[in-house]
Amino acid sequence: MRAIWKGSIGFGLVNIPVRLYSAVQNSHLDLDMLDSKDHAHIKFQRINERTRKEVPYDKIVKGYLLKDQYVILDEQDFEDASPEKTKMIELENFVDIEEINPIYYETSYYAEPEAQGKKAYALLLKALIQSKKAGIARFVLRSTENLCVIHPLDEIIVVTKIRFQEEIRTAEEMKIPPINTINKKELDVGLALIKQYTSAFDIKNFKDEYTQELLKIIKAKAKGKRATVKKLEPKAASSDDLYEQLMQSLNKKGA
Repeated sequence: MRAIWKGSIGFGLVNIPVRLYSAVQNSHLDLDMLDSKDHAHIKFQRINERTRKEVPYDKIVKGYLLKDQYVILDEQDFEDASPEKTKMIELENFVDIEEINPIYYETSYYAEPEAQGKKAYALLLKALIQSKKAGIARFVLRSTENLCVIHPLDEIIVVTKIRFQEEIRTAEEMKIPPINTINKKELDVGLALIKQYTSAFDIKNFKDEYTQELLKIIKAKAKGKRATVKKLEPKAASSDDLYEQLMQSLNKKGA
């Protein structure tokens, strides 16, 4: 793996030099966009909307539209906005990771210590495991400040980017039915259904079935055949009554 970031985790007065590696990968198939006529690759170009000519990457700048005029920013501007954080993941406080709503999670990175930071890395890792806490920190990645959670996973420190509060949209415009429309009888059966489906979480039980089926189709088409794919047909409930639907679901699972 190739490191995507080099810097340090700041733990009090202790600096732990680390490298970050992407901990996730896309399970979807890498499909190319082709011209239907001759299957030639479709290429994207950066076009100047006025001249309609292609602009070289090194001639592209970033700008912010302010009062109908663009203010152009350079790399120094991004560094000046957060100079002390460019190479530092500064731990600000510790929390119970259960307190963080999953809506805030983005993506995760493995943190590997440099040679001179292995002892301090091991200390932080062991302290996180024993305290059952996670650290909240900020760092700059690709000229953008990121909020993150530092937590242990299988005896390695993981840095997981999370969203800032202002990145979460309000749900005020959503039309949500009031929960007081559910009576006790319906709720009891709903809770019983949840209990019946409850089990210990094991990520190995969940596979990317869509990608597997699509790959099966691709391999069959390469041989001039058509793969047989199982289709899940949704079964309509025999009653429009919510309670009856819940009871049918409960009995079906039990059977």
